[in-house]
Amino acid sequence: MAHVTTQQLLITGAAGRVGTLMRPRLARPGRLLRLLDIAPLPAPGAGEAVETLQASVTDLDAMREACAGVDAVIHLGGLSTERPWEQILDTNINGSYTVLEAARRAGVPRVVFASSNHAVGFHPADQGEAADYLFPRPDTFYGVSKVAGEALGSLYHDRYSLDVICLRIGSCFERPLNARMLATWLAPDDCARLLEAVLAAPEPGFKVVWGISANTRAWWSLAQARALGYRPQCDAEQFATELGDMVGEFDHRYLGGPFCSPELDAPKGEAEQEAS
Repeated sequence: MAHVTTQQLLITGAAGRVGTLMRPRLARPGRLLRLLDIAPLPAPGAGEAVETLQASVTDLDAMREACAGVDAVIHLGGLSTERPWEQILDTNINGSYTVLEAARRAGVPRVVFASSNHAVGFHPADQGEAADYLFPRPDTFYGVSKVAGEALGSLYHDRYSLDVICLRIGSCFERPLNARMLATWLAPDDCARLLEAVLAAPEPGFKVVWGISANTRAWWSLAQARALGYRPQCDAEQFATELGDMVGEFDHRYLGGPFCSPELDAPKGEAEQEAS
């Protein structure tokens, strides 16, 4: 079966770190990138096939309009670190529902959901390579929101036949920032390769895929990602000498690294502050 051609692509959270890294890397001749974020986005450059929209992923009407006519949605939008529960619930969990529901109503056939390694962060790190579809064991409210997003993706596939691919992303930065990232790094170029692979895969259904580069010290399986056509070309090992052993106690114990530390306990929301 021929690969799917993605001519119009909606990216939520396009002003964030990963969205900013992906904007030039996902540009293709004949492809329109529709970029959405609650934050302002840079205007299109000369010859750049880009539309920019300022809206929240929690606004169903705005999301339905944004989804009109696109071939796929890459859902990167949301809070990227731990926050009070009510903020996570609204932006990350309700936002993911809204994106999927808007895609369904607009007839978009495929959604790529940016999940996270923090959906399984409290799994011990000393149990060998973490398998694909590792059972959820979130390390934070943020991690819970990624589990919820994966569950919603499963529902929308089974109930509405929407193709949903959930990427449990490791650490997507231009270069690894610490020794933990020697295992978890997803190079931006490899991130783009992974996205292109899951966008092009014919009839993937519902999938949960680890998102890392071909790291020598990788903790997580790439079998499912490779089965979908992903061919990573980067390895964090080139940075090993300069990074040394800058790894804390919790980095060693759990897959979620510092997100499992007591210091990252969720800040209290307004209701909790009033009750305390």
